[in-house]
Amino acid sequence: MAGLAVSEPVIRIAAFLLIFGSLAAFELWSPRLERLEMTGALKTRRWLTNLSMVLISSAILRIVFPAAAVGAAVWAEVNQWGLLRWLGVDGLVAGVLSFVVLDFAVWLEHVASHKIPLLWRIHRMHHADTGFDVTTGLRFHPLEILLSMLWKAAIVVALGAPVLSVLVFEIVLNATSMFNHSNIRLSATTDRTLRRVLVTPDMHRVHHSSERDETDSNYGFNFPFWDRLFGTYVPQPKRGHEAIDIGLTAYRGAGPARLFWGLMLPFRKS
Repeated sequence: MAGLAVSEPVIRIAAFLLIFGSLAAFELWSPRLERLEMTGALKTRRWLTNLSMVLISSAILRIVFPAAAVGAAVWAEVNQWGLLRWLGVDGLVAGVLSFVVLDFAVWLEHVASHKIPLLWRIHRMHHADTGFDVTTGLRFHPLEILLSMLWKAAIVVALGAPVLSVLVFEIVLNATSMFNHSNIRLSATTDRTLRRVLVTPDMHRVHHSSERDETDSNYGFNFPFWDRLFGTYVPQPKRGHEAIDIGLTAYRGAGPARLFWGLMLPFRKS
């Protein structure tokens, strides 16, 4: 399994390129919303900023945590560490349990990012995007990426999560983040069916509303269960998807589409 830690970047990059390319093409073919922020020159600027942000975050992450969460799983395996390993849980069962627990941990981290002022200062850069498309799912501040990896690594080691399940989770998390932020048109029937087991773009778009009660809802990335279970599920935006106001009211204009503006946002006053 140690070999997975070595090949993990290659596997993840290949999966990223395939999924990103497919969703970007789907957006062009059948967009859900057609707005100024999602077309033309402003879209180009947003994409350059959001893609630059993910490149910077990924580079910093690889310097600080070369093997990331998969490396933490390899370390736990080599040192026979973790609750599931100590309890002798079957490998397949341990993998499924680890995936579910990690998904809940990411949901909980997302809630904390909205409720704890210091974390919100960092996370608001993600919400400041005035558009909502596949690149928004990649727009996270490097500080948030580092904190998120620390949290996931701690959960992985505490659980003794199997290496393969961690790799699968990381790929799925990245894929669903791009999917549920994408500007793709799904039929009402498809959306209704999918959101029983998966967070859809229409479900997550509510979370990017400038209305505070809607921003504080639909925190999930993979599973929609947690929001329903903890009472943070909002099915549709009050204004409807066509009229929804995306972004943060305090940050309008060209600023949110600029890279340096986004990198400096956590250090600015609210």
